[in-house]
Amino acid sequence: MKKVWMLAGLFFVWFTAFTQKQDTTYSKKKLSETEVQVLFSYYTQDGKHSAVTGGTGTEKLQVYAPNLNISQHFDSLNTVSINAGVDIISSASTDKINFVVSSTSLVDRRGYATLSYNRKLKKSGFTVGGSIGFSFESDYYSTGAGVSIKHTNKTKSRDLTLDLQANFDDLRWGRFNSEYRRPVKLIYPQELRYREWYDTYKRNSYNITLGIYQIINSRNAIGFYPGISYQKGLLATPFHRVYFNDNTTLRVENLPDERIKIPIGIQLNSFIGRGWILRSYYRFYYDNFGITAHTLSFNSPVKISPSLTISPSVRLYTQTQSNYFKPYMQHDISEVFYTSDYDLSAFNSINLGLGFRYAPFLKSKKGGMLNEFDLKYSYYQRSDGLNAHIISLLIDCGAQRINK
Repeated sequence: MKKVWMLAGLFFVWFTAFTQKQDTTYSKKKLSETEVQVLFSYYTQDGKHSAVTGGTGTEKLQVYAPNLNISQHFDSLNTVSINAGVDIISSASTDKINFVVSSTSLVDRRGYATLSYNRKLKKSGFTVGGSIGFSFESDYYSTGAGVSIKHTNKTKSRDLTLDLQANFDDLRWGRFNSEYRRPVKLIYPQELRYREWYDTYKRNSYNITLGIYQIINSRNAIGFYPGISYQKGLLATPFHRVYFNDNTTLRVENLPDERIKIPIGIQLNSFIGRGWILRSYYRFYYDNFGITAHTLSFNSPVKISPSLTISPSVRLYTQTQSNYFKPYMQHDISEVFYTSDYDLSAFNSINLGLGFRYAPFLKSKKGGMLNEFDLKYSYYQRSDGLNAHIISLLIDCGAQRINK
């Protein structure tokens, strides 16, 4: 399911990019303002390197993902937001954990919610915030908390940000099982359940991200975003099989219990002219599993009319192979750590996207319903044969303002 979380990250980037700031300075009265946004996403993929069956076999997967975000601005200083959603996941390879095909594909569900609070500190330029959240499915439960600090200088030409995030995962199965309704055990492939392969079911993750965003001139702005992530606990997936080159040995995937990730991002936004903006982004990534990666992306919104904007995009990605990856039946029996998950292999990928934003009521002083529609399509292709299609529709219901 790692590909689902990767795409969930993409959906989140899309979703946060849609948010439109509203002018609340037209009256000296305190205002209460509620913003509502609804996002519908559909993701489908196919491939031939399922880690469930040892790096070979179908990777067919579909995800239906409705999402709701509500932000309550109590005044110009205090904002509370809740973001919640459900992913309906249909995966043919997941059926093969038991070697029993219950249907065309097995259906799983994931639910999540995050509650956040932000406060601007008067005359200081600082905004502080905090968040708590959870995510769960049949073999996974995660709780998380975060703290953010942002400072904007007096001329509003520079933003400095610090984000701290911690997540605590429980990887036991049983929450949706009618017999248990609670987490009871790790789930292994059927033929490997004769023993307990791991002595822990927990995974903790800690992330620190810094940000520096500087307006250079009237046409250009640059951002620099270094970070570091540390993970500790069960980092392997319990139901991934690994077949060895002696033609007889079969084991559960095994990876080190610590991982350090170091991403560094650079962003350049340029106003080309006549309603045309070019957003360029480069990201370098390194981790102690032996993976080095490079990402280069471009997004170019073009305003066709006051109400319609078209946004083509392209994302190029390449990564080296993890020290612990080998394809189906190529691992040696003497190896301590091993995986045949192609997410940890060497590959190149390309993501091509096109977005349409229609906002006919954005300048309405009344706010009101249906401020904006944003439709995006993206095609993803990887050099190992994996390909995917992503469609998302955002409906911005606008802001309802109430005088206090």
